[in-house]
Amino acid sequence: MKPTLPGTARPISRPMSRDKADTLLLLLACVLVLAPQAANQPSWITATGGMLLLWRSWITFRGNRMPSRWLLLPIAAATMGGVFATFGTLLGREAGVAMLALLLIFKLLEMHARRDLFVVVYLSFFMLLTNFFDSQSIGTGLLTVAAVIALLCAQLSFQYTGVVPPLRRRLRSALFIFALAAPLTVVLFTLFPRIQGPLWGLPKDANAGRSGLSDSMTPGNIANLALSNEVAFRVNFIDPMPPPSKLYWRAIVLNHFDGRTWTRRAPAASNDAPALAQAHSLVRYQLTQEPASRPWLFALDMPSSIPRIADRRVVLTSDMQLTAQEPIDERVRYELTSALDYTLQTEASPAVLNDNLLLPISYNPATLHFAAAVHSRFATDDARIRAVLDFFGNKNNHFVYSLQPALLGRNSVDEFLFQTRSGFCEHYAGAFVVLMRAMGIPARVVTGYQGGERNPVDGFLIVRQSDAHAWAEVWLPTRGWIRVDPTAMVSPDRIQRDVTTAAENEPILGGLITMNTGRNSLLAALRYRWDAINNGWNQWVLNYTPQRQKSLLHSLGLDNIAAQTLFLLAAVASALIFAFGLVMLIGRRNVDPIELAYSQLCKRLARRGLPRLPFEGPRTYRARLSSAAALPAETRTAAERFLILLEGARYAAPDAAARTKLLSELKKMLNRIR
Repeated sequence: MKPTLPGTARPISRPMSRDKADTLLLLLACVLVLAPQAANQPSWITATGGMLLLWRSWITFRGNRMPSRWLLLPIAAATMGGVFATFGTLLGREAGVAMLALLLIFKLLEMHARRDLFVVVYLSFFMLLTNFFDSQSIGTGLLTVAAVIALLCAQLSFQYTGVVPPLRRRLRSALFIFALAAPLTVVLFTLFPRIQGPLWGLPKDANAGRSGLSDSMTPGNIANLALSNEVAFRVNFIDPMPPPSKLYWRAIVLNHFDGRTWTRRAPAASNDAPALAQAHSLVRYQLTQEPASRPWLFALDMPSSIPRIADRRVVLTSDMQLTAQEPIDERVRYELTSALDYTLQTEASPAVLNDNLLLPISYNPATLHFAAAVHSRFATDDARIRAVLDFFGNKNNHFVYSLQPALLGRNSVDEFLFQTRSGFCEHYAGAFVVLMRAMGIPARVVTGYQGGERNPVDGFLIVRQSDAHAWAEVWLPTRGWIRVDPTAMVSPDRIQRDVTTAAENEPILGGLITMNTGRNSLLAALRYRWDAINNGWNQWVLNYTPQRQKSLLHSLGLDNIAAQTLFLLAAVASALIFAFGLVMLIGRRNVDPIELAYSQLCKRLARRGLPRLPFEGPRTYRARLSSAAALPAETRTAAERFLILLEGARYAAPDAAARTKLLSELKKMLNRIR
């Protein structure tokens, strides 16, 4: 039973022992190290690791004995067997990281000697590197910094003998060590020869589970993307940004229809100049594309050049689709020039035109009948196109723009045009192309993105998966391929919306409440700021490629520098920083902790208006303090006790154990003088 204060029922609180406090600090540091892996490991590994950490914390709080090895060995063997059963191996990246995390936790349950503490610390430092296999985001970087500082603080705590400084001072020392290492890290990051691509495979945030456009289009595909707020790419315009109605981001051309699904029948690729007979209103921009494990690139409207990407061959097909030879499995940045006013392929080959006239047999008879009626009624292709657009735009026909249209059967175009009349851009673009082909007008579907949202903080245009869009292209004699967007007839706001504005109200907590997220709201400002920070991290840290390194060295006047020279520069800079730190450490005076405590006492009393005079020793100073009426009694007593102990320490020459005990008593007295 805990002792209580006289006359009260409150137990007397006892300070936590040093071993317990240091162990809990180490456990906290290990939790920070292992936290990023929690979402990347199989659920049973995360749950097992969490229970083992709770067990270790309970042992520390209760002061129980550590579990015996005969208990830990079967548990460890069972978890290793589980790793093998899950991954099929104990080697490799995923299995290796899981093994390392579990071994670190088991080592925490097996600490018996001082050496074990340092094994845990060094193993934790190594474990930190594995977090970047799964994510290289700014959040992971900040969490890693916090874990490093916590580990340094825990390591320092175990180094002290005798009196341990307060946690705040240990944290300050850990921050100082981290600050000393930061310049060396920056130098190595900047000058060390860059390796194209990640070091070990690819981070999971670069190639796994990304949503994006598909190379086929069935009603419902793009509507699903419209529910995703994930970033597809960001654009930094070198020239003035075009108006919203011109922001069509071309991706995939679909020219084959089987009655239900639009797919791509790839034409020949070309590395020559694009087939633009005329190109006006050119716009230059830089596009940073997020990884999606798909090979296509994005271009504004009609690309007039082929972008250059390091270690990737990019081709431009005859239907003006940009495609890389390998999937885009990491973040890439490229420069492009696009034409907003152009003439494209006025002399298209008969084979290409025939491919864009084909329709499946025995599908959508009502649509074919309607197309024949329009064709016979109007004399020119321009008039026929206008008639179909007016059919969509006529309010009496009750066409509706909807993300959740009714399901369609075998004759999907018939059911959409004459029954449901509710759909997304893919419904309107697909039906329009079928009508055009039925009237003998070559047509095809183009999928990509439309619009975007401009971030006022950094000026980048953010194009999200929710901006996914589909439109049509038709071929007319002497005019070539021209873009037609039938969705604009039903929902003009979808095309004309201002890229500098966002939705004014956003549902929160599943729609239970609605929060104002308009451009001038606080939430929008925070969101823009955070997105700008993430974009800066992507542009300057994750995208620091060999080409960016060469550009930086070029700006410093170091052109055509070889890798060996870069190694030498990095080594020389590292040596200079190391020498500077060594000089700082050697130059520090070895201050007696007792004299340091005395100096702190004098500073605190000086702030109370009682400074120690240059000629005063501890006894004279104590005599003057004893008669100082302005000094509170508790402070005076603590100061006098401090000076008595100090005087004894100076002339009694205590041994090491006595000095440690004396220093502890001096700090207690010092803490009473605020």
